[in-house]
Amino acid sequence: MTYNFESDLSEAFGQLLKTETDYNVIIHIGKEPNFKEFHAHSCILRCRSEYFNKTLSAENIEEKDGKYIIKLPNILPRVFNVILNYFYTDKIDIANKTGTELLNFMFASDELMLKKLTKLIEDSIIKNQQQFLQNDPIGIFQIIYYCKSLVNLQEYCLDKICSDPKILFNSDKFTQFPAPLLEIILKRDDLNLKEIEIWENLIKWGLAQEKSLNQDVSKWNQDDINMFKRILYKFIPLIRFYEISTEDYFNKVKPYEDIFSKELRDDILKFYMIPGYKPKYTPRHPKCYADSIIINQEHLIIFTDWIDKKKDVKYIYNFNLLYRASRDGNTAKAFHAKCDNKGATIVVAKITNSEQIIGGYNPLFWDSSNGNKNIKDSFIFSFTNKSNLQSANVVYSIGNCHVQCYPNRGPIFGNDLGLNFSSGPNIWTYCWYLLNCYPPLDLPNSINVDDYEVFQVIKRY
Repeated sequence: MTYNFESDLSEAFGQLLKTETDYNVIIHIGKEPNFKEFHAHSCILRCRSEYFNKTLSAENIEEKDGKYIIKLPNILPRVFNVILNYFYTDKIDIANKTGTELLNFMFASDELMLKKLTKLIEDSIIKNQQQFLQNDPIGIFQIIYYCKSLVNLQEYCLDKICSDPKILFNSDKFTQFPAPLLEIILKRDDLNLKEIEIWENLIKWGLAQEKSLNQDVSKWNQDDINMFKRILYKFIPLIRFYEISTEDYFNKVKPYEDIFSKELRDDILKFYMIPGYKPKYTPRHPKCYADSIIINQEHLIIFTDWIDKKKDVKYIYNFNLLYRASRDGNTAKAFHAKCDNKGATIVVAKITNSEQIIGGYNPLFWDSSNGNKNIKDSFIFSFTNKSNLQSANVVYSIGNCHVQCYPNRGPIFGNDLGLNFSSGPNIWTYCWYLLNCYPPLDLPNSINVDDYEVFQVIKRY
């Protein structure tokens, strides 16, 4: 019969660490004034860490009085104390650590080649430190970029920046953003920004790198052109010029054409002048992109903010088109066939003979249960002009709210807004009184709708 006494073994090793009996390794951790000397056993360190195994096997390792000397100035003593205890007991508690403390632990475990521990801490940061990550994804990305093993955390920060680029491009830190990191951002196919805006921000960044350059490009001499060309030469191939309108290209790009290669200028000219000419390039496809004929990426960013408004943290979402009335059939049966039991959804409808759009968010799901389904944190909205994002108006559910899940009706939010087909397939109704689910939204009681779409909302992070 086999017995398992793991707990006794870990306690014994923990006691060995405390007593330091027969230790043969002295580890200098940190720098003055935050410096501490630790004592350990080479056999334990070799078994627990690839880094220590390699270091202790090196021919030129420093020795003094029969003990190995190892120096780790980049690790904080309080962090190493926890990791050393983990080496001996296989126990570590990171539950109550702050985001900054977890980063310090992660950098230390990465330096010590503790892959299992690094992954554990990285996953904990992504799962439990959303607010910390969102406070400064730019700064955190700059810090973790050089730790090549932190792939998931790097991808999280990149996703956040690319889905909401204003946090980088509108930041005071943008013009100081390191060139290698900016190159990574501009290479991304999911960068959620119009190409002309990417170009304008690149020019802003480039001009900030050399203060002697005149902001007015028309006053540049050949030396100025050559200098700016050297600054931006890595970035020019990353701009999708073919997604820029003729007017924007003429007004905002052409003044800088002297920094382009002749081949690029000729290819762009062909694109604008020769009907049917197709250059070789990959269009950007932001991950929050929705296959919609009603809304665009900017609406999706606003929807994301609205969805997260009542949460303490912000997430990244995908919007997957489930249903379009004009494509799939404007019937209750078609709506339920495509949308039932698909989780949270956003519904968007376009009002006839206008640029106004309306809709709502169901955080639960639709079904055909022939009754009402209680929900919370829902909202309904209107854009008076979908091209004017400032015209948006959103109202959140109050008290007990529900969505109507009847097989003979379309999407209906509370008793307030939706499609019940009683007046026809293109007539949505809106009503408000004191017992409704939402505060009043300035809409007529009967609304003629051209088309409507339903998007599945999938939380990625």
